[in-house]
Parts: sequence; C-alpha cells; structure tokens
Amino acid sequence: MLDKVSVQEYMAQVGIEARAASRVLAASTTGVKNAALQAMARALDANRDLLARENEKDLAAGRENGLDAALLDRLALTPKTIDGMIEGLRQVAALPDPCGEITDLSFRPSGIQVGKMRVPLGVVGIIYESRPNVTIDAASLCLKSGNAAILRGGKEAIHSNRAIAQCIEQGLADAGLPLGCVQVVQTTDRAAVGAMITMPEYVDVIVPRGGKGLIERISSDAKVPVIKHLDGICHVYIDAKADLEKAFNIALNAKTHRYGVCNAMETLLVDESVATAILPRLASAYKEKGVELRGCDKTCALIDAKLATRDDWATEYLAPVLAIRVVASLEAAMDHIAQYSSQHTESIVTEDYTRGRRFLTEVDSSSVMINASTRFADGFEYGLGAEIGISTDKIHARGPVGLEGLTSQKWIVLGDGQIRD
Repeated sequence: MLDKVSVQEYMAQVGIEARAASRVLAASTTGVKNAALQAMARALDANRDLLARENEKDLAAGRENGLDAALLDRLALTPKTIDGMIEGLRQVAALPDPCGEITDLSFRPSGIQVGKMRVPLGVVGIIYESRPNVTIDAASLCLKSGNAAILRGGKEAIHSNRAIAQCIEQGLADAGLPLGCVQVVQTTDRAAVGAMITMPEYVDVIVPRGGKGLIERISSDAKVPVIKHLDGICHVYIDAKADLEKAFNIALNAKTHRYGVCNAMETLLVDESVATAILPRLASAYKEKGVELRGCDKTCALIDAKLATRDDWATEYLAPVLAIRVVASLEAAMDHIAQYSSQHTESIVTEDYTRGRRFLTEVDSSSVMINASTRFADGFEYGLGAEIGISTDKIHARGPVGLEGLTSQKWIVLGDGQIRD
C-alpha cells in the first residue's frame, strides 16, 4: 500500500497525465472518440473470463466482510451486466457529439460575428462506490464529450475496476489515444480522494456518486467545482383538478417502482378536496406493496397511518416508507415543497392547464413535471442516452447530466480585419 506522501505524488502524476490527455482529446475528431469506445466494447467482450475472475475476488472479499445481499448484487459482474456495459459503450458511440457545436452566431454592428462554441470541461474526476459498471459509464461519457477522466471507485470493487481499466486502456491504445484519457485510480487509500478533490490545477470538476456521507464530505472539502445532489426528497402533488385514475397510477408508480433510487417519491401531497376520494384506495395499494405510511392529522383521520413528524417531511427514505400530507391548496403544496424539497424532482397531477403552468414556473427543482411519475427523472428517459449523475446545483448542469452537461460554452468571434474605434 502506498504511504500518504506516495499517494499524493501518485495522484499528482495522474493529474499531470490527465491534463495533457485532455488537450489531445479536445483536438480529437468524433471518429477517433467513437473508435476508442468501440474498441473498448470489443476488449470487454474478449476479456469476459478476466472480468469474471477478478470480480469473484471482490465478491469473495465482500462476503467475508459481511456486505449485504443488495450490495453484493450491485457488485456482481454477471454476463448480463457485461453485456449491458458493452451495449452502453456502443450506445454512447452512436450519440451525437456535442463538442464543436456553434450556436447563436450573429453579426454585430462592427461587422464581427459573435457566437458560442460547445467545448469539453477538461478533466473530470468521478468518485463512486460499489458498482463496477459505473467505471464504463463514466469513462464512455467523459470520452465522448472530450474530457479526460480520473475514476476512483470503491475499495470493494478494486479488482473488478482494475480489470475493466485494462479493457479501457486497450481501447484507447487501439484508437491511438493516450492512456491518460481515462485513468482508474489504482489505490484504495482514502488519501487519493482527498488529493483528487484538492487539485484544481489538474481537475476541472468532480462528480461524486454514492451515499450522502460521501457526497457531503466531498462537497465540504473540495477545492474543485462539484456536480452533485445530496438528497432526492421528491414530491407528487395530487391537485383538486386531478384525474384521479392518473393520480392513482402516478402516485403508486412514483413510490413503488423502485425504492432505493433518488427519483422515487418520498412525500405525497393531496388536495383536501380529493383526499377522501383517493387516499383510501392508495393506502390499500400501498399496503399490498408493504409500504409504511406516515401522515399528517388529516391523513390519519382518513387512512391507517403513523402520525408523521417534522423529520418525515425532510427525509429521503430510499425504502418502502411514504410521508403523506393533505394540503388546502396549490399554494400550500408549493409552500411545503419550497420548505422541504431537495430540489430534485416534483410532479403535479392536474387537468387544469393554468395550475400546471404555475407549478412548472414556481417550483424551483431540477426537474418539474405535469401528470408524470417522478421516476422519469433519468438521463436515458430524457433522451440523453446515459447520464453521469443528477445535479441539483444551480450551475451550468442541472438535473440529469449527460454529454452536454459535461461540456460548457465559450464565446467565439469571427472577424475580417475589424479593429475597435
């Protein structure tokens, strides 16, 4: 194991190589980037035995260390998982390249043309836990968007990630790109994370993917901009003007489709004028799914639910637990969301166009919906092809972050000898 001084030196060298590679990538054509992605896909396919063998080392260590079944499942590289990684690389290769796109080009009175060009961010550092397939997701999105990537996975997946790194390096070499374009950190020492997030001379942005504790630590200590979200406290509001059949299906899907995901509904808000008509039916459906209900006084008067506390409105359960509040109006629903939302995703169910437009305009979250489940807040569902994560920050990237979110825009000026008077 590297000592802390050596880890600092190692990470600095990783940063130097990434910075140099980012310049090469910025000048690379779409064809070259796609060739690298396709070569990586072939390398994964050819090294299935290596991937399975190295993954088994991680799984054995995980079982020995008492990882629960859910974490072991996320850690496993099954043939289906490897198929998905290969298909993911090919899908990203097929996506439009955002780099070099010029928009808003217009003539100024001086005769110059002014516009904006989409360009890579430079070097993206990604810190994540458990799932080794994230290594391929992150590598492919960064590469296609012209960014060098430094990838630091969790120690529980170190053997798997090293094996995947070999396939990535083979793909880069086959395409004639420097290996510094995608580097998987080879040490599990936590000092590597501390180094990565405090190297603004080498790293342009950090994307943490993992538990709230990890993200809070990185956000607190980083000297590099961070694209992140801490909580997914998502709301569905059933409006007085809702179609109750739509409302039933959306409220059930938003909570029970999957529990441990950031776009699952955690609080259901119901207008008091329709609460009697919809809540008993929903409560019965939630009970069949094994969902524990916690409600306000009005909710508890209508259905069997535990009395909610203030903490329940501010909790991301990531579990079969749902908070329910009966509200007096659209304004009351938006007030509740403003107070407790994590600015991830909110949805209104209504047939009233004006009320829906108000909700879209006045609710300040990264995704706001009308008559749709919060589970749609996802890069693939939004047509991004894939996503690097979700951002609830108010920076250039907000909501699901795909290829475009890994780029920025610079001003360009086209002249023909003009000088300023």
